Amino acid sequence: MSAHITKWKNIAGGLSPILKGLLLAIGVAVIARILHQLIPGPTMNKAVSDILIAILLGLFIRNAVGVSESFEAGVKFALERVLRLGIILLGLRLSLQDVAATGGAAMLLVFACIGVALSTAYIIGRLFQIPPRLTALIGVGTSICGNTAIVATAPAIGAKEEEVSFAVAVITLFGLIAVIIYPIIGQHLGLSNTAFGLWAGTAVNDTSQVVAVGAAHSQTALNIATIVKLMRNTVMAPLIILVGLLMTKKVIAERGSTAESDIPRGGILIPWFVIGFLTMSLIRTTGITAGILPQDVTSPGTLQMGASVLKVFDAIAKFAILTALAGVGLGTRLDVVLKIGLKPLTLGLCVSVVLSIASLSLIMIFGMG
Repeated sequence: MSAHITKWKNIAGGLSPILKGLLLAIGVAVIARILHQLIPGPTMNKAVSDILIAILLGLFIRNAVGVSESFEAGVKFALERVLRLGIILLGLRLSLQDVAATGGAAMLLVFACIGVALSTAYIIGRLFQIPPRLTALIGVGTSICGNTAIVATAPAIGAKEEEVSFAVAVITLFGLIAVIIYPIIGQHLGLSNTAFGLWAGTAVNDTSQVVAVGAAHSQTALNIATIVKLMRNTVMAPLIILVGLLMTKKVIAERGSTAESDIPRGGILIPWFVIGFLTMSLIRTTGITAGILPQDVTSPGTLQMGASVLKVFDAIAKFAILTALAGVGLGTRLDVVLKIGLKPLTLGLCVSVVLSIASLSLIMIFGMG
């Protein structure tokens, strides 16, 4: 009996350091969600996301109040393990059927813009000698889906917490600027709902900001922007794999070693959470016919149950991501972040401007709207 008690005490002792920091991250996430709901006005509520609030609140606690060493393990657990859970469950939000229904022209535009953004990030990063991992994070954050792409790519390339935090800050900053100036530019140029929706969906960074920009123009523009943004999101998983492979090859080529310390965190070229993300996307896409997710359109009750299941998993995924990003703030020391300098900020500005101009130019040249 005493042996069993000792065993459970050892397990509890091992969990308690993780539990403390994890509960702190969860608490920050809950407060951020509450504060977000208190923001007046639908436009501002969408523009200032709960993710931004969670990061800023975490940064304030870490740098103004202080976080003791006993919380570090739990904060790291939130940033790494809880993040992976959220990324996997995000796959259930992405149906390839929705993407196919939007049209090939929009998909080509998405791929062209992603190529422009990543190429610009690479060129500017090399020009200003910005660390490759930070360059990659800002590039994927700008080209695909903002904060989610950043935190999803980070473990695949072995990025540091400070790099993740700075990349998120850069993407959030220029996304908020887009919320303000895109509607003004759209009205000045007289863009149609379709053209503006395509522009917002391909050039604005984070999903919440895409929604805010589209809604500021019209409901039709909002619908188109949201679907196009979904297209960008579907590219996230394969791009993470590609970036991880390229980063690993670069590290090995530069260091001439395949030691474990040279491989991005996770120890494998294709992280398991990416495989999980792809699996969930496949389930979401084929679930209607395979019966994995009960959505038989001939049975309203079954359809409602299937929708309820998706809503539950979607809510868990969103809160897991929010908790992980609270962990980013709690784990980031501003004195370290400030040492990165203004060059990465210039990188974010250049990529955002080039992407915006390229997207709008392609839309107008090919009459997509």
